[in-house]
Amino acid sequence: MPEVLLLRSASSILRTVFLSRLLPGGPRCVRKLSLHLQYQQGVRLNVQSSSLTDRQTLSRESLSHDLEFSTPKKTKHAQLDCPEEALWTTRADGRVRLRLDPCCPQLPYTVHRMFYEALDKYGDLSALGFKRQGKWEHVSYSQYYLIARKVAKGFLKLGLERAHSVAILGFNSPEWFFSAVGTVFAGGIVTGIYTTSSPEACQYIARDCRANIIVVDTQKQLEKIQKIWKNLPHLKAVVIYGESPPKKITNVYTMEEFMELGREISEETLDTIIDAQQPNQCCVLVYTSGTTGNPKGVMLSQDNITWTARFGSQAGDIQPAEVQQEVVVSYLPLSHIAAQIYDLWTGIQWGAQVCFAEPDALKGSLVNTLREVEPTSHMGVPRVWEKIMEKIQEVAAQSGFIRRKMLLWAMSVTLEQNLTCPTSDLKPFTTRLADYLVLAKVRQTLGFAKCQKNFYGAAPMTAETQRFFLGLNIRLYAGYGLSETTGPHFMSSPYNYRLYSSGKVVPGCRVKLVNEDTEGIGEICLWGRTIFMGYLNMEDKTCEAIDSEGWLHTGDTGRLDTDGFLYITGRLKELIITAGGENVPPVPIEEAVKMELPIISNAMLIGDQRKFLSMLLTLKCTLDPDTSDPTDNLTEQAVEFCQKVGSRASTVSEIVGKKDEAVYQAIEEGIQRVNANAAARPYHIQKWAILERDFSISGGELGPTMKLKRLIVLEKYKDIIDSFYQVQNK
Repeated sequence: MPEVLLLRSASSILRTVFLSRLLPGGPRCVRKLSLHLQYQQGVRLNVQSSSLTDRQTLSRESLSHDLEFSTPKKTKHAQLDCPEEALWTTRADGRVRLRLDPCCPQLPYTVHRMFYEALDKYGDLSALGFKRQGKWEHVSYSQYYLIARKVAKGFLKLGLERAHSVAILGFNSPEWFFSAVGTVFAGGIVTGIYTTSSPEACQYIARDCRANIIVVDTQKQLEKIQKIWKNLPHLKAVVIYGESPPKKITNVYTMEEFMELGREISEETLDTIIDAQQPNQCCVLVYTSGTTGNPKGVMLSQDNITWTARFGSQAGDIQPAEVQQEVVVSYLPLSHIAAQIYDLWTGIQWGAQVCFAEPDALKGSLVNTLREVEPTSHMGVPRVWEKIMEKIQEVAAQSGFIRRKMLLWAMSVTLEQNLTCPTSDLKPFTTRLADYLVLAKVRQTLGFAKCQKNFYGAAPMTAETQRFFLGLNIRLYAGYGLSETTGPHFMSSPYNYRLYSSGKVVPGCRVKLVNEDTEGIGEICLWGRTIFMGYLNMEDKTCEAIDSEGWLHTGDTGRLDTDGFLYITGRLKELIITAGGENVPPVPIEEAVKMELPIISNAMLIGDQRKFLSMLLTLKCTLDPDTSDPTDNLTEQAVEFCQKVGSRASTVSEIVGKKDEAVYQAIEEGIQRVNANAAARPYHIQKWAILERDFSISGGELGPTMKLKRLIVLEKYKDIIDSFYQVQNK
């Protein structure tokens, strides 16, 4: 057997993709490994301190016939060695009883098993795409798997202990994926940290999850960790992959240095750790955004990940690569469950090709990546879709008369068709003509020419945005779930869609509404293999969330129609109870105001324990391209609104500072129209104010997924809110 030199350089595959000496010891480096290398077009290795280039890859034939990878002793689906009685735990090393019953009888299996089985089907397919020096390069699934093993051995060498974490603080990249999968292979727990987190927030999470190792992408992120290292008793090392530190720092390793460490750990040692893993053990921690206090560590089991990656994605009509290889763009924070399950774990399950956007994706470069990659499915939080909508509106406003009228006509006839005949494949001639002449070109410009499925989740989306994209012949498919449900528990798809709904429950999962009112609205409670293990180190919070029968009480309210489609109406904690005892859900009123007044960016209803309702408003403004912070300049849509009502204002300060009479009068009239449609007088907005700056992440009013932090807003604008009611009391 010739000595194997598979992927001679394996250090880091994005930024500096090193596939160096991945199997340095020939046949011994992977137990019972034999393969025939094929010299094909492969990965070009960009090594900072070397001129290595390697175009060796694994062939599908060698995977299926000549190659015996390190095979777990349990060759069948993993059976639980000691089934647990409890449905929850708060210990990182704890195990839970899985929710196996006739509605979801699928046998549980581990993340390694999922990946290992994918190799036989997808080994030679492109798994990860990344751009280097203006060119797209790719990594196959076989390379991906082997690099993940090497990363796992590196973590073990650095002292990763079972049920301790590897925290990852960096933008989406192959290194993020390799670190995540390698952590699970090594028996650790993947813990993502938002790149926008302060040093204090990083410290809270890293200490709570007992991080042994932290992986960062830049010097800026490394400096955060250096500030807090002395307060992290479990931290042993930091690995940096995007940049190299200006000088050598004790226990800080570049990715190149780190990848060499794993040589001292045998493949047999890693296999023993993999073989011992069970589906009911924790492998991922997702920290909530902390909108109501300290973040909670949501513990997800291997079964949570593998079951949801398979069945949750099937409910969204994600295709296996045997049918059609899905192409997706990874850009949303992987520390959030939506992006992690969609990009990382589902990709492995079905052999998708995941292409990484640039770190400045949300500052404007995303559309360039979409055009180049042309994804087949795409996911965005509502604010991403809103920004796309606003950009189209801005371009249309600056276009010539004929071009603008053509777009409006095409969108109008298409929206009408999609609203009146949503399930019909037979389109009238005018609709097909509009799509051919106008809308297809718009979608191509956006990078959605081949996109068959467009998803959104993580926060509510306005009716205005959904209707806008329907007018472009782009259906936005909603999913509903939480970190505590491993992402999707309800899904929409091309075959399972109803406007404004969050879709139907994922087959194998359950839902019930408790404490329903006369309109059929109640708290949404969920049950199934998606339900998390518990909150790390928080028994009280876990018992509040999971009842004795294993149902998760979401705190969200909603209703189910006769066909099982779910409609979210709000959150129990957001429910406003006025001084008169009226229960007022704020979201429908806030959405009505934004629909009525297209100049409004954010609206927040106030009135808990107050005599009447009031509202804080912000205006639509452009974002700073470097920081994504709101500027003083109004968007084109907002300027157009001003012009229609007789104002020449082009900035927020002109309107608020001078209390622009025309704009204030138009907003008052719009609010009165909303009041006229209210169910009763206690639902009327009696006072309102426009804030000088739009809500933002940096301002603290929005969380990482653009969710409104109501308690923060109440505190930050307390003086303005109090003034509403002080006047009333005089």
